[in-house]
Amino acid sequence: MAHHDFDPLASLRDEPDAPEFDVFLQGMVFLDIVFSGLDEMPSAGREIWADGMGSCPGGIANLAVATARLGMRTSLGAAFGDDDYGEFCHRTLAEEGIDLRTSRRYPDWHSPVTVSIAVDGDRNMITHGHDAPECPTTMIGRPPRARAVLLDLAEAQPRGCTDDPTWIEMARDDGALLFADVGWDPSGEWSQGILQELTNCHAFMPNAGEAMAYTRTDTPQDALYALADHVPLAVVTNGPYGALGIDSTTGEEASVPTLRVRAVDPTGAGDVFGAAMALGTLASWPLADRLAFAALCSSLAVQHVGGSLAAPGWGDIADWWHSVRSTPPRTAYEASVRRRYAFLDDIVPDSSVHAVRRAAATIARLSDA
Repeated sequence: MAHHDFDPLASLRDEPDAPEFDVFLQGMVFLDIVFSGLDEMPSAGREIWADGMGSCPGGIANLAVATARLGMRTSLGAAFGDDDYGEFCHRTLAEEGIDLRTSRRYPDWHSPVTVSIAVDGDRNMITHGHDAPECPTTMIGRPPRARAVLLDLAEAQPRGCTDDPTWIEMARDDGALLFADVGWDPSGEWSQGILQELTNCHAFMPNAGEAMAYTRTDTPQDALYALADHVPLAVVTNGPYGALGIDSTTGEEASVPTLRVRAVDPTGAGDVFGAAMALGTLASWPLADRLAFAALCSSLAVQHVGGSLAAPGWGDIADWWHSVRSTPPRTAYEASVRRRYAFLDDIVPDSSVHAVRRAAATIARLSDA
């Protein structure tokens, strides 16, 4: 079981009629097998060896582990197969302290699997799987009350599911803030109907390519302004150039640069960013601090193999900040980082925090059972 001995939302726990969870999530859990340390993709008929390999739960598990490791009480509704892959993923998520009461195991439904190959800071993936065995609302029923729901607009209501109301509508009616993201549109249509779905969302956090495509704009900044007309909190991530956002509920507009790190595997970096933004928003941090914190968390994640188990915990964050704070800046960049993250002095725990588990090459050992 994961140790959550630091609670960044402790000040909210004594609120009257406080929800049981900070975050509720729903989605598909994959078994991710990630290869890293390759200089190039293999050509036809050629075998190459990878320097690194990690196995971990993927898909919605990336987001679930990220929120849990940041100290948010997390509940997940997901389907699990009764095969060894499903058992490994279910056990690993339970060990992270994630509530799985609305999840179900399905006999004879095998777990979806993704093989990811990290090359030159990007990833190439092969996936095999089947549709979920039943519609999410049928499986979940009414979700437990939560402060926030993080969801992918394109995957929130699978084809053929006609539940009315949906679990998302029930969660929103029970007071949850909806933090929305959206994936790449392989059809190339970039339907603006997606923007109409933001009506009931509190936040929308696409990357720059997605944001410009959906808003028919030419720059990330113009895309941000267009999105801010649809949703209270609009955030656009812009890869190596950082992130920018507008929060109309507070009247703030801010942008932050990215941190200089060596990226090993980018899998799940967007999920970690979204989890950190949700935490900062629930904690009522200033927008610039939220963006900077999210950029830090994602930069810590990409330095490890595997999406979910690469997510940082507060021990990672504390180690990074104590190292930055104790080292006199030698360059303008280092001085800028110290100024930008000075707000962590009031947040980062001083006491030691338990280390988190990283992805290992083997799916499971007998000693893990």
